[in-house]
Amino acid sequence: MFDLKKTKKICLISSSGGHLSQLKQIIPVVSEDDFFIITEKNESTLDLSGKYPTYYLKQQDRRNKFIILILIYNVVKSLFILLKSRPKYIITTGAGVVIPVCLLGKLMRSKILFIESFAKVNTPTLTGRLIYKFADEFYIQWPNLKKYYPKAKYRGTIY
Repeated sequence: MFDLKKTKKICLISSSGGHLSQLKQIIPVVSEDDFFIITEKNESTLDLSGKYPTYYLKQQDRRNKFIILILIYNVVKSLFILLKSRPKYIITTGAGVVIPVCLLGKLMRSKILFIESFAKVNTPTLTGRLIYKFADEFYIQWPNLKKYYPKAKYRGTIY
């Protein structure tokens, strides 16, 4: 794994809901470092900004007729966040909003660490399949997923 103690900045990013619940399990590991969170803005995430440095993106729902406009907005906002903060590491547990951030971060030479969802015991996520191709570190929480991600590392669950 990365030597996180030598980092200048760590970005923790996920969509809201279960992915964010998993991401919060990592906060004690990075709490002594300079870190910030990027997630979707909704009722369940509003309390984060009072506890941690937090940036919000618009909620992405593939069924929303404005999804393309929301996606463009989120990509542009993500670019500004990354240019401002320049994270050395981006750690994510996944879902939609993370893909552009990870791609942009990779272009800006951030190291990408992806943790496949705890809920995916037997099949991979779409986000995982995409980010697996360029992640610097890729972790699975269930040994069954090794057949989909042969180079992934199994370290158990984060709960």
